Amino acid sequence: MSKPDKAKFVKLLEKHQNILHKICRMYTNDEHGHQDLFQEMSIQLWKAYPRFRGEAKFSTWMYRVALNTAITLYRKGKKRVDTGDLENVAFKVEAEEYDPTTEENINLMYKAIKELNDIDKALVLLYLDDKDYPEIAKTLGMSQVNARVKMNRVKKKIKKILQA
Repeated sequence: MSKPDKAKFVKLLEKHQNILHKICRMYTNDEHGHQDLFQEMSIQLWKAYPRFRGEAKFSTWMYRVALNTAITLYRKGKKRVDTGDLENVAFKVEAEEYDPTTEENINLMYKAIKELNDIDKALVLLYLDDKDYPEIAKTLGMSQVNARVKMNRVKKKIKKILQA
C-alpha cells in the first residue's frame, strides 16, 4: 500500500475512532480490555483496508469490520486474536482522550445494553449512533424490515432491564 493510502487510512481512522470506542465500551469491562480491543480492531481494519472498495461509507464498513472483530473475539472467549507483530504496522493513530467517568449519565444504559446478545448490542450501537435502518441493515447483513423488528424488540428488552 502506498504512503498516500496509509495516510488516508490513518486520517479516516482518527476521524471515526469514536465508533471503535463505543464498540469497546460494549464488549469490554475494563480499561485494559478496552485498549486491547481498540488495538485489535485497528489492526483488523488495517488488514482489511486494501479490500475497502468505497461502495459503502467508510464508517459503515468500519462498523462492520470492528463489530465482527469484537463479536468473534468475545464469542471465542479470547482476549486477543493472532494479528502478527504490531511493530510491522508503521503508523500511529492519535487517540482522543477517553474517560468513561465523564459519561455517568449513560452508565445505566450501557449496563443494560451489555446484558443483550452480541447482535442486539451491535444493533443498539448503530441505532444510538443515528444510523438509519438501511445502513444498519447493510452493516449487520440483514433486511431493513428485520432490523426494524429486532430494534423494537431490543427497546422492550432494555426497558424491562432498566425497570428491574
